[in-house]
Amino acid sequence: MFVDLNILIKINQNNMPKFSRTQKFTKANIANVPQNKAIIYKIKSRDGENLYTGIAGRGRPQERLLEHKEIKREKIPEGTRFQYAQVKTKDIASKIEKSIIKKEQPEFNEQHK
Repeated sequence: MFVDLNILIKINQNNMPKFSRTQKFTKANIANVPQNKAIIYKIKSRDGENLYTGIAGRGRPQERLLEHKEIKREKIPEGTRFQYAQVKTKDIASKIEKSIIKKEQPEFNEQHK
């Protein structure tokens, strides 16, 4: 059976994956992010504004978030919170990421606006 992912994503655009609760952007909280699936993540301000949306492939979510944590002060200084959602593949994550960026226009995303 052949399923066109583009059609599937369009059908499910209103059914965004369920994001985790927003939590402080700390190494301890990052260490609790599951590694078994790809994720879409949002780095947010204290007020809940989405400052940056990104993705990480399976096995790499914690590493990717830690990369942002290390450069946060110079690149996304107001980023004090984050949330994430797991999806089956990085391809699906990428399509959802583009949709979120287009809709929410995060300040620090340069692509997909």
